[in-house]
Amino acid sequence: MTIQKILTVPNPVLKQVSRPVKTMDDQMRKLMDDMLETMYDAPGIGLAAIQVGIPLRVIVMDLAGPDEEPAPMYFADPEILEDVEEMRLWEEGCLSVPDFYEEVERPERIKLKYMDYHGKEVIQWVDGLFATCIQHEMDHLNGVLFIDHLSRLKRQRAVRKVQKAERDRAIEAAE
Repeated sequence: MTIQKILTVPNPVLKQVSRPVKTMDDQMRKLMDDMLETMYDAPGIGLAAIQVGIPLRVIVMDLAGPDEEPAPMYFADPEILEDVEEMRLWEEGCLSVPDFYEEVERPERIKLKYMDYHGKEVIQWVDGLFATCIQHEMDHLNGVLFIDHLSRLKRQRAVRKVQKAERDRAIEAAE
């Protein structure tokens, strides 16, 4: 497996709309395995293919806690079929906006359709952290970052923070 470089804001690739996968094959499974390894290394709980520069509708997630066995999940061509009116605020972060966290309001429960790791179509209702995380990752597939749900001022602050951290790392590396 290969650990990929995670793109960060304001990289314009993150604003691209991802293309459908349509079929699951060994190449797609390798991509998902590499993405999962990249997500664990970061560390994070979700990653969309566009975050590693690949504009395909592919997501990996693992919501297991630190003292739990890993529970990887794989999603190709995910689609929200239905949601509920009840909304929930959840503090979100993002591997493409490192070290920045803010509350975002999303539907508490959604009916999700996707193709799994083996190409099987799955339809299920999800809620709580699962619903929040999958909606966050699905936003990436449409060129939307969680900071796009925030005020312009908070969004600009997040981008400046990431840019400053990257400049600081580059200076340290050069020394």
